[in-house]
Amino acid sequence: MPTISVVVPVFNSEHSLTPLVERLKTVLTNRAASLEIIMVNDASRDGSWAVVEKLAREHAEVRGISLLRNYGQHNALLCGIRAATGEIIVTIDDDLQHPPEEIPLLLDRLAAGADVVYGTPQRESHGLFRDLASQITKIVLQEAMGAEVARDVSAFRVFHAQLREAFATYSNPSVSVDVLLTWATTRFAAVRVRHEPRTIGVSNYTFRKLLRHALNMMTGFSTRPLQLASLIGFGFTLFGMAVLVYVIGRYLIEGGSVPGFPFLASVIAIFSGAQLFALGIIGEYLARMHLRMMDRPTYAVREQTRPLS
Repeated sequence: MPTISVVVPVFNSEHSLTPLVERLKTVLTNRAASLEIIMVNDASRDGSWAVVEKLAREHAEVRGISLLRNYGQHNALLCGIRAATGEIIVTIDDDLQHPPEEIPLLLDRLAAGADVVYGTPQRESHGLFRDLASQITKIVLQEAMGAEVARDVSAFRVFHAQLREAFATYSNPSVSVDVLLTWATTRFAAVRVRHEPRTIGVSNYTFRKLLRHALNMMTGFSTRPLQLASLIGFGFTLFGMAVLVYVIGRYLIEGGSVPGFPFLASVIAIFSGAQLFALGIIGEYLARMHLRMMDRPTYAVREQTRPLS
C-alpha cells in the first residue's frame, strides 16, 4: 500500500474540520501504509487555526501550517503539496462538499495508469452565477492547460507526489496547481463523484473571485492575450489599408471626397494598427522575461503545529 498525504486548504471553516478529519481517517486508514492530513490555514478570520491545533494534538496524522496572510486557495495548496511526505497526494476542500468516501474511486483510477485523477461532480450544488463563473474558469483553464480534461478539473484531485518535481522551483504569487501539473504530465483522468450540498458555512468563492482567478490564469500562464493584441493590430492595419484603397479608388472614379479627412483617417488607422501589432510582438518577449525573472514569494508560513520534513 502507498503512503498518502491529504492536503486541505483551510479558510473560515472551523465547524467542518473535525468531521472532515474523522471521515478521512475512516476512509483512508486501510488504504494507506501511512496517512498524513496537512491542513493549511490561509489566514482564516474565524477559529479555524485553533481547531487545526486541537486536531493536531488529538490525531497523530494531522499536521497544520498557518500562512502569514491570505494568499489564495491554490497558493495554500502548493504550500501543503510541497510539505507532503506521502507517495500519493490527495487535495480536498474543507467544506465537506467533496465526500471523502469517494477518494477510493480516484485512487483506483490512479492505480490503473493515470498520473492525475480529478473527482468531477456528477452535478454541482452551486447557484446560477457560481456555476456560470465556474464554467468560464474551466474554459480559460483549458486554454492555459492545453488539455481536454480541463473541463473536468476539480479541487478534488489525486496525483503522484513525484509530479511536484516539475514545479519545485516555481516562485510566483499567481498559482494554478492544475496548470503546474501539466508541466509534469499529460496523463490526466477524471472520475464522476458525488457533490454534496454545503450544510456548514458559506462558500468563499464568489462570481467575482472566480472571474479574477480566470484572468490571473490567462495572463499568468498563457500568452494568448498578447497574441490577441497582435491579431487586433494586424486586423486594424488591414482595415486601414482597405480604407485607403477605398479613398484612392473613390477619388480616381468620382474625382473628389471630403478634403483631407478620409486620407487622414486611413493613415491614422494604419499606423495605430501597426503600433498595436508591434507592441504585441514586443509583449510576447516581455511576457517570457517577466515570468522568468519575477521572484515574488508564493506564500510565507507564520507557524506550524510541528516541524515539517
